[in-house]
Amino acid sequence: MPISLKKGQKVSLTKDNPGLSRVVVGLGWDVNRFDTGGAFDLDAAAFLLSDNGKTTSSDDFVFYGNLKHNSGSVEHIGDNRTGDGDGDDEKIIVDLTRVPANITKIAFTATIYEADERRQNFGQVNNAFIRIVDESTNTELMRYDLGEDFSIETAVVFGELYKNNGEWKFNAIGSGYQGGLAALCNNFGIDVE
Repeated sequence: MPISLKKGQKVSLTKDNPGLSRVVVGLGWDVNRFDTGGAFDLDAAAFLLSDNGKTTSSDDFVFYGNLKHNSGSVEHIGDNRTGDGDGDDEKIIVDLTRVPANITKIAFTATIYEADERRQNFGQVNNAFIRIVDESTNTELMRYDLGEDFSIETAVVFGELYKNNGEWKFNAIGSGYQGGLAALCNNFGIDVE
């Protein structure tokens, strides 16, 4: 039975799952019926962070334009431009054994592509979630449903994997940002052109 998390809750991944090495981070969402009529394109991303909460280089940003971290530890499976259907809309695979020693957190985010131009925000998105699945057994270990407490935000940090005393844990964050992808990049130390 997977653990259902609440905002701000932290739980160990590796303590209860010894030998866990590869996880699939699935992100999903639905667009509500009262949207702007335009197509929604949400994009998942991962930011590999050091102790100071920042990336060490732009290579530590894994998204549709950089699908695999050079360490091989984090891989984005590809851009889903519609969010149609049930289940995960986008997936990111993490090999916990290959995460570089200087990386202590991996933040998982979603942004709305061209949100300002399309007049879209996370207030128009329903049923957003992040879940962690053991890749070897396809067992869902934990899930965090974001809830409906967003209005004008165009980017969201769903949660983060983090290393603590040699153990991998997950923190359900659920915080929204205005300014889309650029705001997230600035927050995590990536210069945006």
